[in-house]
Amino acid sequence: MKKLSRNDLFSLEAYSVERPDFRARVLAHKAHRRVAIGPNATLYFEDALTMQYQVQEMLRIERIFEADQIQEELDAYNPLIPDGSNLKATFMLEYPEAAERREALSRLLGVEKAIWLTVDGNERIRPVADEDLERETDDKTSAVHFLRFELSAADIAGFKSGAPVHFGIDHREYSNQVEIGTDVQQALAADLQG
Repeated sequence: MKKLSRNDLFSLEAYSVERPDFRARVLAHKAHRRVAIGPNATLYFEDALTMQYQVQEMLRIERIFEADQIQEELDAYNPLIPDGSNLKATFMLEYPEAAERREALSRLLGVEKAIWLTVDGNERIRPVADEDLERETDDKTSAVHFLRFELSAADIAGFKSGAPVHFGIDHREYSNQVEIGTDVQQALAADLQG
């Protein structure tokens, strides 16, 4: 998948005009790129459009218009765009109450390594987690992790042909799995080449 460049971005002025329509398009796009694994864990799958939105929002909020600073934002977010043989996701542990979240994050050390994906019952694919920086301490994990699932050619073919796809977590403190629906599978298949 093509990485973003400055040519893909709206200027701050143009974005202020385009933002409502662009935001609506991105939110509709994201609706089929979300996989809940049980009640408190969600994968939000990223691609060029979701990252363009993230960059545009950062530029808008920070009022960034200098070329080198724009490039810094692109350099930060481009690694989250899939490369054709993988899926990339923001993994979030979502607990509404602060005390409950704090307690859960202390119990869920290593949860990002307990996530898996299977295509058509094949071997479980474990993601590469947090390539940008360590997000866990000795006593708690982060509520947000960045994951990369590398798929084999056979798994890509199965994914694209509609074979059953499951995501799960097999952590001792949190165990759930889900089969994704057709809409989600088709949306994520667009990230894969082959």
